[in-house]
Amino acid sequence: MQPIVLRDLDATNKLFEAILDAPNGRRMLSRVARTCRALCEPALNILWRDLDSLVPILWQFPGHLLRKNRKPGMGFVKTPTEDDWKPVLKYSERVRQITYNEQANNVAPSVFAVLEESRPRSVQIFPHLVELNWKVETSAGLDRSFMFLSPQLRAVNLEVGTRFLQLDIFLADLTSRTKLTSFSFISPTNLPDSFTELLGRQHLLEKLVLMAPGALAPGVGRWIASLPELKTLRLDLTGRSMIAVDGFFDEIRPRSGDSTPGSVISTDSGIYSDEEVDLLLIRKSLLRLTGDLRSKGSFAQMRKLHLTGDVSNIAVFIKQIMTPLTQLELVIEDPPDRADWHDLSALICEKFEDSLQSLRVTATGSSRFMDLVRSTSRAEPASGRLSLEQFTSLPCLKRLEFDLPESIIFTDTDVQCLSKACPNLETLKLCPLARFPPVTGPPKINLDTIAHLISSCKKLHTLAAVINAKGGNKEILSSMHASSKSLLRLYVGHSWIDDSLQVAIFLSHIAPSLETLRWIQEKNRPGFVEANARNWQSASDLLPHLQGIRLLERQFTRETGHIVPKVTFDRSVDACIKVIDRGVNASPKTHNNAVQASPSLVSQIVQTKTNYASISVDATPSTVDASIEAVTKLTSKEVDAVPTPAVPSKVEDEKRSDSVSRSVQALLTPSTFLRAPPQRPSVSLIYFPSIIGLFSLVYRLAIFYPLSLPSRIFQAAAGSIKWSHADIVKPQDQAPAVTLTSQPTGAVDSDIALDTLAAEVRH
Repeated sequence: MQPIVLRDLDATNKLFEAILDAPNGRRMLSRVARTCRALCEPALNILWRDLDSLVPILWQFPGHLLRKNRKPGMGFVKTPTEDDWKPVLKYSERVRQITYNEQANNVAPSVFAVLEESRPRSVQIFPHLVELNWKVETSAGLDRSFMFLSPQLRAVNLEVGTRFLQLDIFLADLTSRTKLTSFSFISPTNLPDSFTELLGRQHLLEKLVLMAPGALAPGVGRWIASLPELKTLRLDLTGRSMIAVDGFFDEIRPRSGDSTPGSVISTDSGIYSDEEVDLLLIRKSLLRLTGDLRSKGSFAQMRKLHLTGDVSNIAVFIKQIMTPLTQLELVIEDPPDRADWHDLSALICEKFEDSLQSLRVTATGSSRFMDLVRSTSRAEPASGRLSLEQFTSLPCLKRLEFDLPESIIFTDTDVQCLSKACPNLETLKLCPLARFPPVTGPPKINLDTIAHLISSCKKLHTLAAVINAKGGNKEILSSMHASSKSLLRLYVGHSWIDDSLQVAIFLSHIAPSLETLRWIQEKNRPGFVEANARNWQSASDLLPHLQGIRLLERQFTRETGHIVPKVTFDRSVDACIKVIDRGVNASPKTHNNAVQASPSLVSQIVQTKTNYASISVDATPSTVDASIEAVTKLTSKEVDAVPTPAVPSKVEDEKRSDSVSRSVQALLTPSTFLRAPPQRPSVSLIYFPSIIGLFSLVYRLAIFYPLSLPSRIFQAAAGSIKWSHADIVKPQDQAPAVTLTSQPTGAVDSDIALDTLAAEVRH
């Protein structure tokens, strides 16, 4: 059976968080996780929840991958595989917050590139990361944060240096990939011009921190006022004028009548002049003194406000806030102007009297520089006083803290005013680290002041102040009203003490339930006085014994105390019965119920389809290609044909020559002696008429043309012999020459030259 503390998860987490906050807390919590299986998972979740660097995650990689086993941030010598990532992802899924500081230089830049390239693509390195804290000085360092941006991210805290040229690109990518509820931007450079447009999609912001030049622009103020869920706001007013602070609210709520000469805040006097005097600042100052300056806007959901700067600027800003704040934290320039501090104190009590629960006042970094110089004994000790007399009424205030390096003196009057104005105080800290060397004298607060404070604030359980623990009024020791059972913790710092026994007796009376008493024990701390530390140690040793005796005496007093007799009074009571007649209309209420019975119908559809089978058959006929070469064989012969000696007449010779030339031209055409081109085989022989045409073609080429052609040639030769014989008989009468002229192929009556005819015959 599990212990009772493990049955409640919240109680278990609170216990482990307390162990983690203790000195060497991480080592102790890791030992608790190794104790048993029941404590392992909740302890590991708290241990890995917040990481201040990436080094613990890099430790989970195998040692042979790291450049140095004891310094995993130096880089890798080998790229991790998917199996090497399994122990890393086992613990990275528990991480909720991670912090990276580039100036710490504990992680090499090459590590980020290896992690991005080798990680499994299906998962994120930190799948449940909620908050990312990134502090860089270069643009490359800012780009390394891209690998940790995910839709689950809810808070991003950026602290960047100067000269970031690609800040707009980063903010645009951040806005497109996340839905934030908290955003912090701290930088010494100006905000980008498109800052409000880039963050316009982040309408779910609940916490906003802007500490950069340009954060007080009217456009930024309008955008912040438009956030519907904003509850926490932090701004830096350092180095700004009162007009600039007041201009933050110019565009929040436009007002009518500002441009008319009759308006109290108008710059127009109503009279034309070349040298118009701007009286806006003077009029605002007068209205601020009289309290008639109207507010320009408010933040409906805002409950926490954190302001840094001069007290006067803070007062101007708070005047415009109309919402009931519950927490107010001020970081002021110390020491503040006395008049401005009085105005601010009265303004806080006036505006947040019924709502303020926590008020914390600290100093800026420049103010603490003097305290650092003072620790080297080169400056005068602090001697400033911070008056609390203007705190008139803060009945809801439960926590009040002052931590200032210069204004460290509080008087008895200040504590009495606090006890009256804040009766429900639970925690009070009045500069607990202040030092009072012998040169400046002891603190103004003593044990009697503490007794009056405890008697007025019955709920006070934590008190931290530097006091002068001397003496103690006897009237306080004899009064039970000065004793408080709620005071549990007392921090006295560098308080003065002489008589440890007397202080222990006094504390046992005013705080019989006191559990913790602390003081400065480090000898190397500036302002350490060994005698005071030794006396406080003696008082701490005596206090538990005196408290036991004090409680025992009070118990005996309650048991053996005198019984106070009861006081009785005789009173008469008029016991007349008052009768009242009332009529009751009792009419039954009826209800008509109708039941509709309808049969359930089912509609079914049957779809029938005929099954088809597709079969392909190759029906190509088998064909045989055959080629026949038909070449005409020609024979050339010469015949000596001598004509007869008959002398023909001239007319007959002309007729005969014409007939011969025509017959020769008809026979000797160019197509007669040309070779027939080879016949291409027929593509398709599937029809019977084609076969008959083929045989007819073979007959003409092989038989008919060879037999008909020589007969024509023989007739032509016989005619030429007759012409020659006629020439011999009558040589003086020259017969007309027959000339063969070449004509285009295909003409039957064309003349062909004898040379051309002989060349064609040779080929």
